[in-house]
Amino acid sequence: MAGDFEVLARPHIDARLEPGESVRGIAAATLQKTFSGGLYAVGVTDRRLVLQPLGRKFDAKGEPVVLLPESIEKAELDGAGDGWWTAPSAVLDAAALTLRLRTRQGDRLKLLMMKGGGGLLGGLGGGESQQQGVLALAEWLGANVRR
Repeated sequence: MAGDFEVLARPHIDARLEPGESVRGIAAATLQKTFSGGLYAVGVTDRRLVLQPLGRKFDAKGEPVVLLPESIEKAELDGAGDGWWTAPSAVLDAAALTLRLRTRQGDRLKLLMMKGGGGLLGGLGGGESQQQGVLALAEWLGANVRR
């Protein structure tokens, strides 16, 4: 199913585009909260990020979180091992990422995502489209968000 994620999520991201806006990549991510979470499609456009929550059947589940560069106070994209020096953390760092966002309104978001490609997991990391989505996200953050 991982290889089909972009195909399943694309209509939900496309529905949120403004005229002339283009999608640079889509990545699957899991939102982490204290007692909940859920699957998100992270749509990276040339202008903004569209974080669309998805249901079990990949249907849109509520309104997306739409972030313009100026609405983001801080962004961190790092390995999912959280800096721990253990074997499981090293594997997580090699295969997955954590995106932490803080908006100017004070909202905090923590999203976990696989890096994509083949890598250590032999294709279980989300495949080529996941890798392209993560790269588009990293490029967008680098170009639009101050550290």
